[in-house]
Amino acid sequence: MEKTTFGAGCFWGVEAAFRRLNGVTSTSVGYMGGHFPNPSYLDVCARITGHAEVVQVQYDPSQISYNDLLNVFWSIHDPTQYNRQGPDRGEQYRSVIFFHNSDQEKIARESKRKLQMSGKYDQDIMTEINPASDYYFAEDYHQQYYEKKGRS
Repeated sequence: MEKTTFGAGCFWGVEAAFRRLNGVTSTSVGYMGGHFPNPSYLDVCARITGHAEVVQVQYDPSQISYNDLLNVFWSIHDPTQYNRQGPDRGEQYRSVIFFHNSDQEKIARESKRKLQMSGKYDQDIMTEINPASDYYFAEDYHQQYYEKKGRS
């Protein structure tokens, strides 16, 4: 199994998109990329921690490739928006790929470059590509939120 971590706006919908994929063995939502230990949702929303809302995805690379996961990531949000997605605003909603090894970094950077060159977007892609850092699980009520609310 391998893992990767994505931020693409509110983590509820992002998690739901990845949970549906064959080859994804587990997902969780949490916070990464900040400077404040053990942040709560309220801390992150107060914009004092620097964290992004993220989804950590555990996957079987024999069933789904990292490129396939990146394609889903690019398709479920607008990577040209800076520190926001739709009505959600703030650095916690930034578009970010946290890589867990050098292969992921290389593939993510090439994927971003190809998407930028494709002409799909008139604006620059704002997605950050950063090394994974400490990951803090979000509160239990955020985990599989859509499933708990009867949506999938």
